[in-house]
Amino acid sequence: MRAIPGLITLWPADANEVVEAWRLIVRFRHEPAALILTRLAVPILDRKKYASAEGAQRGAYIPAGAGGGKPDVQLSIGSEVAHCIEAYERLKNEGIQARLISMPSWEVFEYYGRQRLPRGGSARGGHRSCIGRTGVDVGWAQYVGPTGHTIGMKTYGASAPLKELQRKFGSTTEGIIAAAKDQVARFNCSGPSCQ
Repeated sequence: MRAIPGLITLWPADANEVVEAWRLIVRFRHEPAALILTRLAVPILDRKKYASAEGAQRGAYIPAGAGGGKPDVQLSIGSEVAHCIEAYERLKNEGIQARLISMPSWEVFEYYGRQRLPRGGSARGGHRSCIGRTGVDVGWAQYVGPTGHTIGMKTYGASAPLKELQRKFGSTTEGIIAAAKDQVARFNCSGPSCQ
């Protein structure tokens, strides 16, 4: 869907983001839009603990961050929200400052949201970004940069129960944590042994 020119796609992470995405697209008069939902059992984020889903109307927002400081690593959430939230909480408990970014719409973010993310809250995470996706990771390189890391399918696909596929492609909590720690280690490293 994201490859169709002129089509605005919205892929909300939870039910609250679905509401906000709907509020956005009902205002469109001439722009075709696709609201992409998952068949997975997706938890609803506790909005008392995490930022309001209203940010979804800007295309991308920060549900939880590194306390206003510069994060060690950024994690993007989508329908993998449960794994990313758990990874975020576990990394935080281990002293790794993570930032969660929810990006339901590239098109809305590029058109409207870029200038509205908080200072230091760019969705272009660069070398410290780690984006976890159950599906294909095509297109995410523009947001993580050449040294960022994406988790997702890089092959045609596979047929198996969901949990097996998540393990195979690394889109589990453990896979996201491992990738995030690898990103932090790679860019906190100094000396000739670093790559």
